[in-house]
Amino acid sequence: MGRRTGGANRHQLKLIGWSLKGLLGRLSIAVVVLLICTISLLSTTKSTNQPVTRSQISVDELWDTAASDGWRPSSAPRSDWPPPPAETSGYLRVRCNGGLNQQRSAICNAVLAARILNATLVLPELDANSFWHDDSGFHGIYDVEHFINSLKYDVRIVEKLPDITKGGKTKKIKAVQIRPPRDAPISWYTTVAVEEMKKHGAIYLTPFSHRMAEEIYNPEYQRLRCRVNYHALRFKPNIMKLSQSIVSKLRAQGHFMSIHLRFEMDMLAFAGCFDIFMPEEQKILKKYREENFAKKKLVYSERRAIGKCPLTPEEVGLILRAIGFDNSTRIYLAAGELFGGKRFMKPFRTLFPHLENHSSVGPVEELSQNTRGLLGSAVDYMVCLLSDVFMPTYDGPSNFANNLMGHRLYYGFRTTIQPDRKALAPIFIDREKGRTAGFEEAVRRVMSKAHFGGPHKRIPPESFYTNSWPECFCQMLPKNPADKCPPDNVMEILNSRLQTEENTAVEPLNSKSN
Repeated sequence: MGRRTGGANRHQLKLIGWSLKGLLGRLSIAVVVLLICTISLLSTTKSTNQPVTRSQISVDELWDTAASDGWRPSSAPRSDWPPPPAETSGYLRVRCNGGLNQQRSAICNAVLAARILNATLVLPELDANSFWHDDSGFHGIYDVEHFINSLKYDVRIVEKLPDITKGGKTKKIKAVQIRPPRDAPISWYTTVAVEEMKKHGAIYLTPFSHRMAEEIYNPEYQRLRCRVNYHALRFKPNIMKLSQSIVSKLRAQGHFMSIHLRFEMDMLAFAGCFDIFMPEEQKILKKYREENFAKKKLVYSERRAIGKCPLTPEEVGLILRAIGFDNSTRIYLAAGELFGGKRFMKPFRTLFPHLENHSSVGPVEELSQNTRGLLGSAVDYMVCLLSDVFMPTYDGPSNFANNLMGHRLYYGFRTTIQPDRKALAPIFIDREKGRTAGFEEAVRRVMSKAHFGGPHKRIPPESFYTNSWPECFCQMLPKNPADKCPPDNVMEILNSRLQTEENTAVEPLNSKSN
């Protein structure tokens, strides 16, 4: 009996030992799993260049600026940057063609070209193009005095070519006309353009749109472009005042969003997206395409499937609703005349009834004379820049949307909702075919991969004017020394160098007069 009891006790002890071992084993596994999850969570939290996911963001957060990860805008020089020489190598004239924002990029390139050539830049000419029929010119849109003063450390700028006196006769300098190649490399300017300037003393580059490569492996050159784009190019006071008036009215009731609705005749014709329109409308679009764009066979279904068509107003509304915006959202529409009439706007207006544009919310008498011209475009630009959220519906070749995204990034990582049309296309096609189950969740999954205006790596074909990070940004506590912010007194240093250069140039003249 005693032996049986002892054996039973030993058996129970073994069972207890096995149970404890099993429990310890399970606890060990749980600890390992917990440790892995913790490490994974920490690595996700520390990631500085990952898009924000849907689970991490709400509409309330979208109204705020995107996470900066410690970056801030800075386009001041960070290495030796001598002032422009007192003695110029010649004069540079340019004619900037295209719309307001295409011209804006061209102006940035013109300043950089003048810097490279050691030339004096003549105030850029703005083309009175066939679409806008607007001859406002640089003086009618931009603050000329501010432009010249802001860039005095970089280039010398004059408003017109000077007169020269030779043999007792006074006449204007004549600039030789040159057509630069599209996306010309810096080497073209340091060889061909330099030689022509040496021969003639002045050159006239026309047309001057997309005539300089965007990707330049010289960060100081890129920062100069940012100084022009985001500091020197300031609209005239009346445009700034009008834009601020519209923003104040919109913001009086809280947050507001701006949308660049690119559902316009020129863009629809360019994209070849005709089939959703009536036969008469299709004829108009096809005629416009034949007259303005290169001949090319475009199949609507194929273009649609890969996201090459501008989003319809209804699709824009459905995206916003899927993200979480409700019908109380105030929206400012930056757009020309929408093609197809009110029937395309009706579904959007049903979803979001609080819609405004520069004519409905601004002083009508001031804008009515120039709603399609550069003034209307400039006001739209400023309102979109200052809005809490901006949504471009067709970035592609749209200079307005691309430049605005870059400016909002530089302006403090202001929220931008950029739809991935290619990823969204099959979801919308399924909806049109009646397959609506899980529609909003599918849209949210696509949108969760967006950066919402935060710093992210520039990957071609993304333009430098759309994303000037990291060249035009810096960090106060950088991991990489190259990203360190320049000293606060950098402008004092530049001013001192400029004054020294000017004094040096004046001294020989004084000695001659003595």
